[in-house]
Amino acid sequence: MLAATKKILLISASLIALSGSTLVIAGPDERSSLMSEQVQQQVNINSASATEIASTLKGIGLKTAEAIVAFREANGAFTSIESITQVKGVGSKTLKKNSARIVLQ
Repeated sequence: MLAATKKILLISASLIALSGSTLVIAGPDERSSLMSEQVQQQVNINSASATEIASTLKGIGLKTAEAIVAFREANGAFTSIESITQVKGVGSKTLKKNSARIVLQ
């Protein structure tokens, strides 16, 4: 009976080790898909519509996105990512959350 218990423990330990290895192997694939998702979620604030801006940027609703478009139409294209903070409703915290999502070209 003791031998059977040892076998069961060894099999259980092997299964736990194997399942742990499977997770480690799947980890990098999961990370790369998350990275590609981030790359896809960018918006050109010099050409995007208010709807596109609102759906891409975190913390920016449709009203603020419309203000971004109105500012762009009144003042010309944004020359730097930081210049978006000149729009009422867009502060430094919002910029920090979205700096990787904003492109100018």
